[in-house]
Amino acid sequence: MKYFGALKGIVVAAALAVTTLGATSSQLHAQGLVEEIAQRGKLRVGLSTFVPWAMRDKSGDLIGFEVDVARKLAEDMGVEVEFVPTAWGGIVPALLAKKFDVIIGGLSITPERNMTINFTIPYAHSGQQMASNIELAGDFTSLDDYNDSSVTLVCRRGATPCDFIPKRFPKATLRQFDDEAQAFQEVANGNAHAIVSSAPKPTFYAADTPDKIFMANDGENLTRGNEGFGLRKGDADALNFFSNWILFRTSDGWIDERHDYWFKNKAAWEEQIGSN
Repeated sequence: MKYFGALKGIVVAAALAVTTLGATSSQLHAQGLVEEIAQRGKLRVGLSTFVPWAMRDKSGDLIGFEVDVARKLAEDMGVEVEFVPTAWGGIVPALLAKKFDVIIGGLSITPERNMTINFTIPYAHSGQQMASNIELAGDFTSLDDYNDSSVTLVCRRGATPCDFIPKRFPKATLRQFDDEAQAFQEVANGNAHAIVSSAPKPTFYAADTPDKIFMANDGENLTRGNEGFGLRKGDADALNFFSNWILFRTSDGWIDERHDYWFKNKAAWEEQIGSN
C-alpha cells in the first residue's frame, strides 16, 4: 500500500509538472517575436550602412540590398518596417538589448557569433576580397607577400575580415576603423597596404580609383561567406519563420534578382548616392 501511495504521489507530481510546463510553453508562444511584431504592426531591423548592403541616397533615405530584403519581409508579414542604424561593432549587443527585432545587415555566420545569437539559413554568400595600394603593394606577387611585419592591413571594426587578417597574415600590422570609408582612405592615401572587406566593396574601390588601387589575388575572393539574419536565442518559432521566408523568396528568385541588381549592376544605382 505504501508503494502504491508513493507511486500515486509521483504521478500527481509529474502531471502537475507537465501542466506547468504546458502553461509556460503557451506563455512563451504567446510572447514569441513573430506574434509580437504582428501585434506591434512594425518590424524593427538593425543594420549598419555598408555599400551595397545598405546606404544613404542623396535625400538621406536608406537604399540597398538589405533595405530591399527588410522591406519585402515586412510587406510579406503585413507590417511596417523601421530601420535602426547601428554601429557595426555594437550591432550584436544592441540586438541582445532588444533595440530591434532582427539584424539584416550582411552578418556573416560564424561559430563565435553563433554562441551568442541564432542565425537563419543563409540568404547571401559574399566572401572577402582585398583591395591594395598600387605604390605600396604593386610589386607583390602573391598573398604571402602581405604576411610581413612591414605590411599594414585595415578593416572595419567588428567585421569578419578583422578576424581573418590575423589568421591569414599574422605578421602584418592590423588597424581597425569604425568607418569603412575611412579605412579605405588610408589605403588610397598610402598609409596602409590593403583593405580586406566583404565583396563586392573592394571591387568598387578598385574601379573607382584605378590610378591608386588594384584588386589583390587577381580579384578572386579570399574566403566564401554565408550571411544570415541574426536573432536572439530562445525563439524557435521566429527562427523557423525567418528561415522559411528566406527559403521561399530564394526559391521564387526574388532574393537572387535583388542581389544581382545591387551587387552586379552598380551603374543602375550609383547615381542615387552620388560619388562614393
